[in-house]
Amino acid sequence: MWKTPWFRWGAVLGFALGGFFDGILLHQILQWHHLLSLVPGTDDLRFQVLWDGYFHALMYAIALAGLIGLWRLHRRGAGEWGWPLVSAVLIGFAVWQFVDVGVFHWVLRIHRVRLDSNPLMWDLIWAVAFGIVPLIIGLRLRSKRGGPGMNSAAAMVLLGAFTSGAGAWAMLPPAQSEFATVVFEPGAKPREVFAALDALDARLVWSDRAMGVVVVAVPEERRWQFYRHGALLVSGAGVPAACLNWSRA
Repeated sequence: MWKTPWFRWGAVLGFALGGFFDGILLHQILQWHHLLSLVPGTDDLRFQVLWDGYFHALMYAIALAGLIGLWRLHRRGAGEWGWPLVSAVLIGFAVWQFVDVGVFHWVLRIHRVRLDSNPLMWDLIWAVAFGIVPLIIGLRLRSKRGGPGMNSAAAMVLLGAFTSGAGAWAMLPPAQSEFATVVFEPGAKPREVFAALDALDARLVWSDRAMGVVVVAVPEERRWQFYRHGALLVSGAGVPAACLNWSRA
């Protein structure tokens, strides 16, 4: 099993899902850290958000590679659906957590799970809960046969939908919020930010010193238009976070 292409591509997909889980939960929902939180000279929130975007783009690419590999095996009639695939995905998910904690937290030291409260303890809690536990479950499932009662085509569709949904979660707007946080591209001048606010009839609520990050009161249906005025990220816009200015893409 360990050397089969089916297992390898399933583990690749699980690895990407582990990255999605990490980035969406810790970077965006809980906001405990960003990818480069501990890198000297990267205090600019716009820079941090940009690299979080690059990280998610990489996870999309890895997930796509896993799905394509599984699809090709499916077309050849190879592979085992059901528990063997679940096992591979769980093991890949666990491998990402070990890579993240071991390499990015302890070797490269570019971020930790939590920066404000006993980082080592939180690293170990995370590694156990989302690394060791999924790994044990995956290993216990590796020899099982059968599984959910669906054909292989339906399983591929479900895998693709679940993977796409993992990435799309980040674009969901906050419920019942009249405010939006807008992160502008590096180099945006205050006059350009005010011009964007005037164009969309948005009321400024708060901003950082450089006017690179602002909180505004603006109707939800107009928020996406900030991407036409140099925004990298708009919370509650109903569209994915942008790594590039949409008006130039």
